[in-house]
Amino acid sequence: MENRKTKYMVTSGFLGAGKTTSMIAFAREINRRGENTAAILANDLGAGNIVDAEFCAAAGVMTLSISGGCICYKHDDLVARMSQLESAGADIIFSDIPGCGIGAMDHVYMELDEKEKGRFDLMPFTCIVDPERLRMIMPEGNTMNLPEEMRFLLNAQMAEADLIVLNKIDTLEEGEIGDIVEFIEEIYPRTPVMCMSATKGTGVREVVDYILSNRSEALHREIGYDSEEFIAAEDKLSWFNTRVFMQQRSGKNLDFNEVIDHIFEGIRKGLTERGGNVPHLKMFAADSDEELTDFFKASLLGVDYPVQYDRRLDREYSALSLIINARCAADPVVMAEVVDEAVDRVSDVYDMKVRTFFMETFGMMEEGKGNIGKASRYDQR
Repeated sequence: MENRKTKYMVTSGFLGAGKTTSMIAFAREINRRGENTAAILANDLGAGNIVDAEFCAAAGVMTLSISGGCICYKHDDLVARMSQLESAGADIIFSDIPGCGIGAMDHVYMELDEKEKGRFDLMPFTCIVDPERLRMIMPEGNTMNLPEEMRFLLNAQMAEADLIVLNKIDTLEEGEIGDIVEFIEEIYPRTPVMCMSATKGTGVREVVDYILSNRSEALHREIGYDSEEFIAAEDKLSWFNTRVFMQQRSGKNLDFNEVIDHIFEGIRKGLTERGGNVPHLKMFAADSDEELTDFFKASLLGVDYPVQYDRRLDREYSALSLIINARCAADPVVMAEVVDEAVDRVSDVYDMKVRTFFMETFGMMEEGKGNIGKASRYDQR
């Protein structure tokens, strides 16, 4: 009997569209059925300390990370990681591409089809979109205080996809869903459009049915990759990642939900004062790196938006390690200053010692280069 090929899917989408939550929802639906084992390969440009990998593992899905650059430039590393997941029992693998990344149809799918001929069954290249980000290119033209150049990336992501999935439909009225789907179909009439809420589970089963029963042709699509518009858009984005350890000086237990909320608001205030923004800011903290029985995960999709909570801590702690990942429409050095100020402020308010074990900042235009601006440090405040 012939062995079945491992199914693989790239999940793209604009910052904050819900790529990670979608991959978790797809993997859980597949694993629930019991016929296959789905796993996630979390990708990021940074060197490590990535919220998405921690969150996937906490969600109970087999997960590996691939960091230090986009999978578009890491073919051998990508195949090696997929082999690890296969060895652990996975026969369906989902991976994302970082932030506003484009070009993975050529640099991932077409390379896998050419260099690993017949080894992987390539599921539809899927772009996750959310209603708020789509407003940037809809007739109302809401920029959400993001640079005008960002519109190019959102359009290019949808143009590249085999399947477009409108996520977060639980935030919309029925009529709004229809209007948005009609808008997408007018621009990309040859691309199937489906709807779901990854957090609520609505429509997830139907999307999984589709991606499991269809295959990408892995053909080049002209999306303006490496064009002047692409360069201008990516030049507006920067990355910031850090891990800090916070400890109450007298050993008193704290409500770290409140502490982290204050950090979010400090970052919001600092960016607003400097005219910057964060298309996606994520924070993750857990009771331990091994157990992950109690954890916090939340996101901010811009300085004008409320914090979105995936989970809050159930218990109080005297010390906690916090990962912060920010994809910024701001100078990376400015972003580092803003985060430092916010963390310093809460350390004073809650009488905490703060140790920074890891920090890196770099511009998105450095993506894929040999040195992407990694700078790690250890300090204590």
